[in-house]
Amino acid sequence: MSALKALNKTMTDSNFPLTRDLKNTFFDAFKDQGDLHCSPVAPNPLSSPVLVSSNDRLAKDLGLKPHDVAGETMLRLMAGDFSTANLQPIALVYSGHQFGVWAGQLGDGRAMTLGELQVEDTLTGAPELWDIQLKGAGTTPYSRFADGRAVLRSSIREYLCSEAMHSLGIATTRALCLIESKTPVYREEVESAATVCRVARSHIRFGSFEHFHYRNQPAAIKALANYVVDRHFPDWSDDERKYAKLFEHSVTETAKMIAHWQAVGFSHGVMNTDNMSILGDTIDYGPFGFLDTYNPDFICNHSDTNGRYSFKNQPSVGLWNLNALATSLMTLISSETLVSILKTYEPTFLSAYRGLMSAKLGLSHYNDTDEDLINQLLELMTANNVDYTLFFRHLCHFSKNRTAVRDMFIDRQGFDIWAEKYDHRLIQQPVTDAERRLQMLATNPKYVLRNYMAQAAIEQAQQGDYSGVNLLLEVLQNPYNEHPQAIHYAGLPPNWAETISVSCSS
Repeated sequence: MSALKALNKTMTDSNFPLTRDLKNTFFDAFKDQGDLHCSPVAPNPLSSPVLVSSNDRLAKDLGLKPHDVAGETMLRLMAGDFSTANLQPIALVYSGHQFGVWAGQLGDGRAMTLGELQVEDTLTGAPELWDIQLKGAGTTPYSRFADGRAVLRSSIREYLCSEAMHSLGIATTRALCLIESKTPVYREEVESAATVCRVARSHIRFGSFEHFHYRNQPAAIKALANYVVDRHFPDWSDDERKYAKLFEHSVTETAKMIAHWQAVGFSHGVMNTDNMSILGDTIDYGPFGFLDTYNPDFICNHSDTNGRYSFKNQPSVGLWNLNALATSLMTLISSETLVSILKTYEPTFLSAYRGLMSAKLGLSHYNDTDEDLINQLLELMTANNVDYTLFFRHLCHFSKNRTAVRDMFIDRQGFDIWAEKYDHRLIQQPVTDAERRLQMLATNPKYVLRNYMAQAAIEQAQQGDYSGVNLLLEVLQNPYNEHPQAIHYAGLPPNWAETISVSCSS
């Protein structure tokens, strides 16, 4: 029985014997290549684990029973206790460019993949495979001098943000559950070790291909590309253009993903090539941040001293990273084809971004005159330190009451000039104000995971109170709703929010 069938079966058994039947055949494709792509690992269990939160919505999406995910057997497994489990987790090897500099071999230093799960695609009904990964369960061959642990604060941030991004319609990994423990972890101070069960369509990265390119191992590159194609795009398996199609998909989906980041005001913070998914999913939530006031120069990562990964630079960094990926695929795809595909990145990004920004403004479609309308608005917001999320939420009620929006600007005259142009553009549309308002309320979130919100939940959790984490999970899974129980998160951030510093260690 394959891993995916066994896991599906055990999740429905009344005794939930996950630890008895699970066979791991997922990694045969790697092992057939001589174990170049991964290494077997053994977790180091956490001491006195406690369930902080379980994601019932994701459990249901995976075809699992939420009460089983939150049960004692799952708690032990998710804390890294495989003493009764028939599992052989692995860690993947990869390399990458970090802050634009070749860093050499990296790999899953604190993550291990347990197996895969077959899930029915909600749109097509076709079977789809998802990796189940445990983050923070101990060292791997790629941990270098680190301890392989994750701390509670960073685990809370990833757990909440990955689900927030999914609910905003952005391609992303997700997280099934979050575990705290009494195992100490030594960072700037002693902290509690935690684990996150991360779920993804794939954990293959740009850096996975770069690793073998820089080691001059073209056979390993080809094997990895074949694996990705066979798993995710089986219809291409016999296509002579399958490698070109794979790269086209990476370019297109990366462009769309970053367009979504820019439209929602999300800054990833550490866009190294080892943190870029081959499928174009958002992966590796470290020093991320959502914009408070609109500032294109926003740098969310305290470690990014030169601002390479500033908010405004994300689209160009995406292209830079894709160029690095293209270099690693030169033994499979001609240079001419790679260059031709790379040239599609900018128009794909612009088309997606313009469409998203038009929707945020309540426009049924984008036309060429909207470029100035969007750019002038963003310039005004920058000059007036206008809160990005609040502005677009208030703009939903523009025709009914524009005072709340106007009062967000110091330069009222500048806003009035822009508002007149905007009003003229709205009149051109064959929709009522009420129809437009409903569309905009379903497009512009009331809540995003601002750093101060995550910090408040972290401080509560560090005292053993997980209610803040679970409240935010509920809110962020439905970010367009009003949520009166969380209305304190719907306004401007407090002054102390500016003092929060997030780095690669976060």
